[in-house]
Amino acid sequence: MRLSLVLLITISAVFGGSLAVRSVVFPSETSNSYVEMTPKNPLTLKAFTLCMRVATELSGEREIILFAYRTPDHDELNVWRELNGTLSFYLSGRGVLFKVPDLGSLQNHLCFTWDSSSGAAALFMNGRKSVTKIYSKAHTIQPGGRVLIGQDPDSFLGGFDAKQSFVGEISDVNLWDSVLSDAEVQNLFHQRTTQNGNVIDWETVDLTPTGEVEVINVNL
Repeated sequence: MRLSLVLLITISAVFGGSLAVRSVVFPSETSNSYVEMTPKNPLTLKAFTLCMRVATELSGEREIILFAYRTPDHDELNVWRELNGTLSFYLSGRGVLFKVPDLGSLQNHLCFTWDSSSGAAALFMNGRKSVTKIYSKAHTIQPGGRVLIGQDPDSFLGGFDAKQSFVGEISDVNLWDSVLSDAEVQNLFHQRTTQNGNVIDWETVDLTPTGEVEVINVNL
């Protein structure tokens, strides 16, 4: 835990204040609204844990992009809510899908994990772990791309489809270059820790909004 954040939490508790964190709101369906994130380190990944908090009122047979990392040649890491409500992620090809309760207007904490050495892939939803699946064993996610939330780029930074865009609120997006333990993920869900990603750190990552996007501060 960072000393500065410890001090903020302590001061907040002593003086009865609240701690403000960033949240990104996409108010409507568009083909041009997104937020680009600048990672701390290149995304050369043989394992990862990707976490976020998501709320959306989109429902029915509607694809929703939750996270997109694309290089000039490939969609390297994309996270989706599929037409049938399942959640999935894709690594330069066919995806791995998880049947879980549908997303809704109440916030859900999601974490996706994958390890190249074994191919083990899993999803955590509000601290509860899915069945483990074997996916893309020995694969490596390549560097040199751009990270977006809100749109799925079919080219390096373009080819957006409004019917795949995200509408709702996303926050607490963190990416690690390792698989966190079950206990660590559960602590993140319950906010018992302020462990942040070593590839994308939501506290410090540069957010560049484009279009109809609002970056707001939310009091904890």
